[in-house]
Amino acid sequence: MVASLVISIITCMTMIGFIILKPTFTIKNLRLGTYWIVSLIGAIVLLVFSLVPFRDVVDGIFANTAINPIKILIIFITITVISVYLDEVGFFRFLASKAIKRAGNSQIRLFVTLYLLVSILTVFTSNDIIILTFTPFIFMFCKNAKINPIPYLISEFVAANTWSMFLIIGNPTNIYLATSLNIDFADYIKIMWLPTVLAGVTSFAVLFLLFYKKLKIKIENPDIEEVVIEDKFKLYLGVAFLVICIIGLALANYINLEMWMISLPCSLILFTIAIIYALIKKEKPVEVVSTLKRAPWELIPFVISMFIIVQALDYNGVTSKLYNMLNVNHDALVYGLSSALFANLLNNIPMSVLYSSVLALGVNNEAAVFASIIGSNIGAFLTPIGALAGIMWSSLLNKNNIKFSFVKFMKYGIRIGIPTLLAAILGVYILL
Repeated sequence: MVASLVISIITCMTMIGFIILKPTFTIKNLRLGTYWIVSLIGAIVLLVFSLVPFRDVVDGIFANTAINPIKILIIFITITVISVYLDEVGFFRFLASKAIKRAGNSQIRLFVTLYLLVSILTVFTSNDIIILTFTPFIFMFCKNAKINPIPYLISEFVAANTWSMFLIIGNPTNIYLATSLNIDFADYIKIMWLPTVLAGVTSFAVLFLLFYKKLKIKIENPDIEEVVIEDKFKLYLGVAFLVICIIGLALANYINLEMWMISLPCSLILFTIAIIYALIKKEKPVEVVSTLKRAPWELIPFVISMFIIVQALDYNGVTSKLYNMLNVNHDALVYGLSSALFANLLNNIPMSVLYSSVLALGVNNEAAVFASIIGSNIGAFLTPIGALAGIMWSSLLNKNNIKFSFVKFMKYGIRIGIPTLLAAILGVYILL
């Protein structure tokens, strides 16, 4: 048990160190994230020293169960590529330009509008995609308008990681934790709507109080170049398949289909039609190629590596000890707070893999599952390493020469995150 625990801890600490100091490196023109390489090395070491049986790993990866990591990855990646395709055709930038134009010279109106827009889009797409799309857009607008970008950047990050809880598809951690205990799309939303609404209202209220003085200053130059979508067919195609996919996921349990059986065909048919359309117009399928390049392929080795590490911990009795520590009377509060903490010690995806294993040991309490999902999302507020979204967001700020230190992130994150986390957990107590 000691050896597997030590290797797992060293792997996670090394991964976090690389995330802070050197999140990526480049080989020729290929840019790679260090986080998944470190986790893969850790998993290989555990296998080489027989700290987890290779046969158990293979059986777990390909098992016909809810916690099969391949199925979970298919769900998240296929939904993500539909969202990325929409971004490639200009959908998100178009909506953002409309929102900014509508706000006029009022920063308060702009702040509210952007928070609502990011929240709505995150519900139906993915927090990572929204952050990747809106962060550069907000930076450029604020630079041209000569206003402080920090209130809008923090608001965007908070909104994306709060409203990502609403649907099971908003975050890979939602998918992993919910499906590990056989919670389907419809059952998920029956419970998570209230914690998400309470968290959303709370986070917005705290944000508004924090930045109210800065937002009272009028915008001197609110003009922005309007984004025009030239090929409306591509836009309608992407929106149609996003809607079809979400409806299909909602009905999956009623038609006896697993969620990946809905999302995978939707993405494949979308790309097929897009390619045929490009061929008919004698064009290159630029959006499809760009989408495939931007797809989160690095999540595949990362999630599978963390799955192997957690299997090693499970095989050596570590997860059962963690289960005994967490299995106390106040399940929702304990699991919510501890999952948010562990997300910042491990990152939220490894935490979700670990907690899915712990929860599977016998916590017959949905409150613990939903509280863990809340922690996996809101935990992203506390430090930049709490979630991949935080890592990406911090990286984008650095690229745009915006100084936002680890300490400054925590300064804002703790003030916003703690009341938001408690409000969401209260929603779990009310409904369960």
